[in-house]
Amino acid sequence: MHPITGMSPAMGQPRLKALKGKGIGAMAVQTNPDQLVGILRDTVVALVRRDGPDLSARQLGVFLTVYLTDGPHTVRGLAAELNVSKPAITRALDRLGELDLARRKVDPMDRRSVIVQRTLKGTAFLRDMRQIMTEAEGQTRDMPTAEPANAEPTRGEGRKAG
Repeated sequence: MHPITGMSPAMGQPRLKALKGKGIGAMAVQTNPDQLVGILRDTVVALVRRDGPDLSARQLGVFLTVYLTDGPHTVRGLAAELNVSKPAITRALDRLGELDLARRKVDPMDRRSVIVQRTLKGTAFLRDMRQIMTEAEGQTRDMPTAEPANAEPTRGEGRKAG
């Protein structure tokens, strides 16, 4: 079971293949976990340094799910897919709606249900995010691989003989 996604490696493979068709995943295949974390860090830092508001991890998770997976998306479906409560999805969608990154529309087939729709501004945000990630990947690849600053010593290192 993956500690972050909660998926077993076998479950992640079909999703990775599906995402590759959307221009995602090529870097995941060719990078190690430390490089991926570096790309994530550089991407998040670039996003928070930009002018305008930034998204929380939950808001970003909802946003990416809406934009990178096939819809239609509902509050109930997003809550189930992300394994969070419906009120948490509603709060994230409130914020995404304020920023015009997603919009809610009553489902004409079932007026009790709400469908989450993509927006032009959200599509532009995703395009910018992809560009930021591509730049972060390039910077990460150009840097020599180094031991993380907070890495624990391996067996025998850092111990005094005695």
